[in-house]
Parts: sequence; C-alpha cells; structure tokens
Amino acid sequence: MSAIKPRHQRLVLAGFALAALVAAGLLAAWALRSQASFFYLPADMAAHPSAPDREVRLGGMVERGSLHQLADGVTVRFIVTDGRARIPVRFSGIRPALFVEGSGVVAEGRRAGDGTFMADNLLAKHDEHYVPREMKDMTADQARKTVAATK
Repeated sequence: MSAIKPRHQRLVLAGFALAALVAAGLLAAWALRSQASFFYLPADMAAHPSAPDREVRLGGMVERGSLHQLADGVTVRFIVTDGRARIPVRFSGIRPALFVEGSGVVAEGRRAGDGTFMADNLLAKHDEHYVPREMKDMTADQARKTVAATK
C-alpha cells in the first residue's frame, strides 16, 4: 500500500474546505432569499406586481381624503401614492400615532389577488421638520439646553 503524499493530502483538504465554503455560501444565500423583504414604490408595484404570497414593503404617501375606517373600528382602508401610481391598502390593527393623511408610510404585507395591498404592519414616517410636542414652543436656545440636560 502506498501512502498519499503530504502535498496531495493538503490539496485534497483544501478542495474539501473550498467545497464546504461554497456550500455554506449557497445555503446562506438561499435562506436569505426566502427571508428578504423587498421594497416597492406604488409605480413599481403597479408596473411589476409582486407575487400574492410574497412578503414585501410598500412605501409612499397616504393620499389625502383616502383614509377610511371600517365599521369594525380597527380596519382602515387608504391609498398609498408616489405621484405616479396609486395602490389601495387595507390594514387591521393599531395604527401608529404619526399615521395621518398626507404623511409618509411604509406598509409591510402582501398583495391580494384583487390588487389591494393587505398590510400586516404600518410604519409611519414624519417629515424632516419634526419637533416633539414638548419642545414645540421652546426657543432654539431652550431646546439646546433641554437636550444637553438629558445627556
């Protein structure tokens, strides 16, 4: 019986390590593919709708005059727009305090067969001029002192 030369042993070991590394990378990519949540603007979703069972995020502005609360008291219907397309959204649950008409929103959920977006979660966004109500009537100097006192 002849033994494998040390050089060949290292090459075989390196080959196995490389194969294991590639397999781990492919497994991680496959797992992340099924967990990734894609982000769509209304125009993107209108042009290329997501699969009905695929979890995605829809972001845009809540169209003024479109927010309607249904009779059950927890379900709302509204339209998300980006100025180019409009997507109807339905959400049941507790709405964020900043969720109002004309504000930015990111809805997490899936598209129903009729084209309505069924949201499981709403993330309300405020504009860049947001000021907490406790600081609304303060001067800039008072606000700086208040922030410094909380550090």
